[in-house]
Amino acid sequence: MTRYLTAVLIAAAGSLAWPALGSTADSPSARSASLTQDPLVMRLSKDEFRIAFGVNAQGCASNGCSGVIHYRVKWKTEQGTVMSEFRRVSYNVLPHSSRTMTVDRQYFDTAEGAHTTAVVKVTVDTITCLDAVYSNSTPRPPAARSAAFQR
Repeated sequence: MTRYLTAVLIAAAGSLAWPALGSTADSPSARSASLTQDPLVMRLSKDEFRIAFGVNAQGCASNGCSGVIHYRVKWKTEQGTVMSEFRRVSYNVLPHSSRTMTVDRQYFDTAEGAHTTAVVKVTVDTITCLDAVYSNSTPRPPAARSAAFQR
């Protein structure tokens, strides 16, 4: 009888502990991504820019996550013509991390050649956040990545 009682107690304790052990994974509703601050625009030349985004990914610490930032850039030519373009850039948050940074490289010009342009405004439309289970936290070398895509 004591053997049976011990087995029942172990099974009961295990069934109570199982949900607690599985709760370390982030639920989809808990995952979200937002910007840490407004996008940072850096001019590299007359028409070449880098736009940096700091991403705060709450709830992605256990598995990491990835997503896409959809944004609009309003820019102006030397002649004063204002143009607008939709762009997107991807980001990855590694496991055990809740923040990352991504940078997009852009050329804004109306013709070949370096005319002086200016970025007027960068507006983020949406930020997606998808679960990304990594096999390890070490990025694969470029040769391994390209070989994986050729299959």
